[in-house]
Amino acid sequence: MQAVDLFTLPPSLATFAAHFPAESAPWEWLKHIGPALAAVRFEPVARTVPPGVHLEGAVHLAPDVKLPPYATIIGPAWIGAGTEIRPGAYIRGNVIAGAGCVLGNACEFKNCLLLDGVEVPHFSYVGDSILGNRAHLGAGVVCSNLRLDRRPVTVRLENHEIDTGLRKFGAILGDGAEVGCNAVLNPGSILGRRALVMPLTAFAGYLPPGMIARDRAARAVIPRRD
Repeated sequence: MQAVDLFTLPPSLATFAAHFPAESAPWEWLKHIGPALAAVRFEPVARTVPPGVHLEGAVHLAPDVKLPPYATIIGPAWIGAGTEIRPGAYIRGNVIAGAGCVLGNACEFKNCLLLDGVEVPHFSYVGDSILGNRAHLGAGVVCSNLRLDRRPVTVRLENHEIDTGLRKFGAILGDGAEVGCNAVLNPGSILGRRALVMPLTAFAGYLPPGMIARDRAARAVIPRRD
């Protein structure tokens, strides 16, 4: 599996293109988020920030980023043009968000890459994860990034299993993938382009492009028709 099978790095993030090669395994991109940000020269934020928004460390905010009355942004963090940050968002280091994203109310983001148009509107955790262009998480979705036994996370593809060597690895969503409210994506979950996980589902493994996971325990995976 290659990153290009799941998503395309948008022009808004061309600054980081050298760190995210299309032909590499998508989980390898997780290792490059920190180095990609370390290679950028951050300028001081040159705009008025609401008094309730706490900025710490190296932070880039595009001029038209919509800021809420209160939020915490700890760098390094790169927030792209037209992105909306909603009240109570907690952005805590090694976060890259492209253009037109929503970093939502009471959501936490850590060591993650959000491509253009990603929407995480309410009460979610996105850690050690990559969300493709126009990916959407319903309210309360959790990208669980640590196994209970603390062992390295494996990726379970259709015919084989891969040891990523990553102790923390949440989920990778392809372009246009969606996850319903209060679903949990277990460590190492991968959703193909336009794949959909239904609400209240605890999903693990690989969901092929355009498929719907209704009940992972019952292996009920059906084609997506819209």
